Amino acid sequence: MTNSQLNLARTGGSGLGAEFPSPYGRNDTERVVVEEGARSGQPSGSGRVNILGVGAMPLDLDKAVAMLEQWRVEGRREYVCLISVHGLVVAQRDPIVRSALNHCGLAAEDGMPLVWWSRLTGFSQARRVCGSDLLDEVCASGVPRNYRHYFYGASPRVLELLVDRLRRRHPGLIVAGYRSPPFRPLTAAEQAEDIGAINEARADFVWVGLGMPKQERWMVEHVGKIDATALLGVGAAFDFHAGTKPRAPIWMQRSGLEWLFRLVSEPRRLAHRYIIDNALFIGYTLRQIAKGKVHAQDQ
Repeated sequence: MTNSQLNLARTGGSGLGAEFPSPYGRNDTERVVVEEGARSGQPSGSGRVNILGVGAMPLDLDKAVAMLEQWRVEGRREYVCLISVHGLVVAQRDPIVRSALNHCGLAAEDGMPLVWWSRLTGFSQARRVCGSDLLDEVCASGVPRNYRHYFYGASPRVLELLVDRLRRRHPGLIVAGYRSPPFRPLTAAEQAEDIGAINEARADFVWVGLGMPKQERWMVEHVGKIDATALLGVGAAFDFHAGTKPRAPIWMQRSGLEWLFRLVSEPRRLAHRYIIDNALFIGYTLRQIAKGKVHAQDQ
């Protein structure tokens, strides 16, 4: 990459709207997402890296946890996205998801290709922040602070195993509640019931395990309606901590091969995601480098 192309991959300034003008314009759907959902404040572009039109934050696990703790002190209401290659590819074709990723309070990099991209553009401090690690670390640091956790998503069996194992792993952990929603669109009454139950539980952190992109859409729709410091989309972290799905060895996680481990573990379910999406990611990346401009940007 040339110096000018490297600079195009970095972001700065006061907001993503200034840094990522959309070549498509903002349609009515995206306007609803930004104005009606993401009410937690203007998205900050400072310290973000422009990866295929999505502003990712090159930070490490400790800084992510510190940010969440600071939000709680400040009484903030935010949502957190952990951006993977799959998420970036979905964002290229889905403006609602792209807008959700660009307007979250914390957009950490959950994928070694994103980390490598950030390091190449000058962010040497970039580290992978995945849902499983973030969940574990916030639970651990939150015990002495009396953080209250709520878990939303997955099946009833997975949730029960998750809560049981987390309580044993972190004695004193406060589980404010958990719910397994049906695998279908909820009615307005059901959504209101869920919001009321979470608010009644007085949760500090609501962990959402609905999978990408369903959980991103859910968080955008519910941020500001749920009285919690943060809604955190952590995908398969529920299954990993519940022990219902194996996680790749550390060396595979650090070398960017966790996708291969998961593909071998669940070939039918994940073949399209990891084979097709990985190929698309490489193609989009080469296009961005060749053209020297951002692909599929959004305000």
